[in-house]
Amino acid sequence: MNTVRQMKALERVEPKIELGDWDRLRSEALPIRWAVFVDEQRVPPELEVDEWDAQSLHAVARASGRVVGTARLLPDGHIGRIAVAREARGSGVGSALLSVMLQAARERGHACAVLSAQTHAIAFYRRFGFFEEGEPYDDAGIPHITMRRAL
Repeated sequence: MNTVRQMKALERVEPKIELGDWDRLRSEALPIRWAVFVDEQRVPPELEVDEWDAQSLHAVARASGRVVGTARLLPDGHIGRIAVAREARGSGVGSALLSVMLQAARERGHACAVLSAQTHAIAFYRRFGFFEEGEPYDDAGIPHITMRRAL
């Protein structure tokens, strides 16, 4: 049986998404990424921030007055580091972030978008027109697969 809090987390929200560079959004994006990837999924902390952050377009999603998600778009059209706070999962935050990143990739003139999906999230990305490419692989102890879609 769902608790009231769990049911509220599943309600659809329209997050406000802000785009910017790493210097501007780091203080808001990094805590969400850290909570999801390092604390929950046990990704080694030294892997969470890399040289691509400074070169990427970042997004943070806000709902109910706080940051609930983040994503980044690398210069080559690779979308990554999509992280949604546990209490906001299933509410549309991930979908909103992915939609904004796809639009940004289109506006940059990319012909396709690529991402490394955790294998448990394949169905989510398929709904956005992504398809699996290649074989699954292990990334920081978590099964992933490359996915691609035309823009």
